[in-house]
Amino acid sequence: MVPRSISRKDFIKNSSILFAAGSSLLATGQAVAASNPAMAAPGKTLTLKNVRLETGFEYEGEEVSGTKTELFTIEISDGKIKSVLPNNPAAKGIDAKGLLLLPAFKEMHIHLDKTYYGEKWKATGKRQGGVKGMIALEQQIIPELLKNSTYKAEKLIELLQSKGSNIARSHVNIEPTSKLDSLKHLQQALEHKKDTFEAELVAFPQHGIFYTDSAALMKEAAQMGVDYIGGLDPTSIDGSIEKSMDFVVQLALDYKKGIDIHLHEGGESGVKTIEYLVNKVNENPVLKGKTFISHCFALAYLDRKKQEEMAEKMGNAGVGVMSTIPFGGMIMPIPTLYKYGVDVRAGNDCIIDHWNTFGSGSVLQKTNLAAQLYGYRTEFDLSRILKLATHNVLPLDDKGNRQWPKAGDRADLVLIDASCSAEAVSRISPVRSLIHRGNVVF
Repeated sequence: MVPRSISRKDFIKNSSILFAAGSSLLATGQAVAASNPAMAAPGKTLTLKNVRLETGFEYEGEEVSGTKTELFTIEISDGKIKSVLPNNPAAKGIDAKGLLLLPAFKEMHIHLDKTYYGEKWKATGKRQGGVKGMIALEQQIIPELLKNSTYKAEKLIELLQSKGSNIARSHVNIEPTSKLDSLKHLQQALEHKKDTFEAELVAFPQHGIFYTDSAALMKEAAQMGVDYIGGLDPTSIDGSIEKSMDFVVQLALDYKKGIDIHLHEGGESGVKTIEYLVNKVNENPVLKGKTFISHCFALAYLDRKKQEEMAEKMGNAGVGVMSTIPFGGMIMPIPTLYKYGVDVRAGNDCIIDHWNTFGSGSVLQKTNLAAQLYGYRTEFDLSRILKLATHNVLPLDDKGNRQWPKAGDRADLVLIDASCSAEAVSRISPVRSLIHRGNVVF
């Protein structure tokens, strides 16, 4: 379901009626316009009653056999949790009707700037020539994609909101065909959604930094409000790990940005790129915790011992992995990465575009896929892997103590039709409402 737009006048009218009746935007299933300025007024307060929160684990012997929950009333003020109180069914506010409250999800690898979403269905064509073949295709179709890319980006944002994500990291093409237009168009879309959605932007040389002479454009983009400097397969596309990665690292240092590169390459070149970037981060500690490798498929082809060695190096250097949770013959060693403290985040990557048609917009679905791939079947394991969708924010700690939500936390919340986190992951339970900084946006 994609949120439908309503006017500001109708929103205010409907909200007043619903609040007066003690009923709920959440229960009616009515989606609120993502760009509505009325929802971001300073000092805004919100009360949620009959909210289901996890309070602890149930045990059979030493094994977690279930999750305890209770109903609460939550007060929100100025975009943050003000208090978590015993439930008061008579309180004035939005009735959550027993829906489970979870931290809002984070979509951490997507391309909001290029999609067919919002237009009629279009499957991908047959790929020819690998990544370079796709570069040639993009050079042909990007001018057409740009004609309404702002509109389609907004529709894609609304899809993400309907799936429970209020934050995304989006790569945006920087190359000679679109020049800086893909970035400018996406920034327009984000400006329209600024009160209800957040995004980190990666300047992404999709056609290679030097393969298509994008270096000067990348320098311009670094001064246009992006957060990360991207890169692409330095050996197969640009012909040199050193030249390509040195450019990326220096640009990030010069403009105080993070790094997030696409690395599809397997084999020796992929491993050498990871090691080269790890070494560069160790030489420049300011980049620790701000450097990521998207995909990082080379790790999937290593033997277990080498995977552990690489994961340890990455964890020590603060180099994270952005994964789309691929399946088939190439399974990423995500449990090993977690073991060594690597910051792992998930995303859908492409949604209804010329690269892929299968992205659903749901990071919870990616979490479910991870659970299946890595054998997370128990109540405890399913509840733990939710962190892939929430970036490590979990309602209960490993001992079953409630640690979220608490006073002072940002009010970025989803209401899910599930009894607990484990069920939400296992069944990809439907999102009924998204609250961003204390504002109901879906």
